[in-house]
Amino acid sequence: MNRPPANSRSEFAEALRKGLLLGAAFLVVSLPPVLTVRSPAPQSVPPLAAGVPPSPAATPPAQLAVARHADFRRERASQDARRMANWIVQSGDHQRRSFVIVDKKDARVYVFDPAGRLQSAAPALLGQSHGDDTVPGIGNKPVAEVLPQERTTPAGRFVAELGASSSRGEDVVWVDYDAAVSMHRVLKKPERLKALASPTKDDNRMSYGCINLPPPFYEKVLRPAVQRTGAIIYVLPETRPLHEVFASFQDVNGPVRLAQRAAP
Repeated sequence: MNRPPANSRSEFAEALRKGLLLGAAFLVVSLPPVLTVRSPAPQSVPPLAAGVPPSPAATPPAQLAVARHADFRRERASQDARRMANWIVQSGDHQRRSFVIVDKKDARVYVFDPAGRLQSAAPALLGQSHGDDTVPGIGNKPVAEVLPQERTTPAGRFVAELGASSSRGEDVVWVDYDAAVSMHRVLKKPERLKALASPTKDDNRMSYGCINLPPPFYEKVLRPAVQRTGAIIYVLPETRPLHEVFASFQDVNGPVRLAQRAAP
C-alpha cells in the first residue's frame, strides 16, 4: 500500500481539527440552555419552648349549648311556670305533643304548641280548697256530697283526653277521669263569670276541683290543641315544690354543657 506524503497528512489533520471546532461552536449556539430547578428551601419552624402548650386552634373547643327556653311571648308568667315550661321543652317530657300548664297560685292556664311556643293564656277558676292531692273516691261521690275541704284541684302530670260530661251535657277535656276532674267552659253563673273576669286571682277559687275556662279560650285554643296533637297537662302544685310532684323535674334556666363524643 502506498502511504500519502507527510505534508498531505498534516493538511488533513488541520482541516479535521477546524471542522470539529466549528461543529462544537454551532452546537453551543443552536442548542437551548439547560434549565435548572431548585427545590424551595424548607421554612424554619421555631420549636416550642418547654412548658408552652400548642396553639388553641389545635384543640377543638368544648361544645357549649344554651338550654332551649319556652316562648311565653309577652305573657307575664310566674317563675314556677317558666321553670316548668323550660324543663318540658328541654327534656321533651311532652312527647312532641302540645302541653298545658295550670298555674294554681296565679289561677292561670297556658297552652303551648309542641315546639314550646305559647298559643294563648287565660284566667281559670280552680278548686275551692287549697291542696295538691285528690281525696280517695271523690270521683264516685255525688256533687252535692263533696265537702268544701275536698274540693281540690290535684297537681301532677296528666294526659289530656277529649270526652263528654254527662252532668254538664257538653264536651270537656279530661284531666283525671277517675277523680272527675276536667277542663271545661265556665259555668254560666253570675258569681263565676264575675270572678273569672276580675283582674285579681283572689276570687278564683270556687269550683269543686275542675278547671273552669273562658268559653272562647276553651273552644279556640285548648280543644283544637288537644285534637291536633294530643296534649300533656301539667298542674303545678301550690303546697309543695315542683320536684316533689314531678320527679324528673330539673331547673334548666342556666346553660347546659353537652357531652362531646370522642373522635374515633
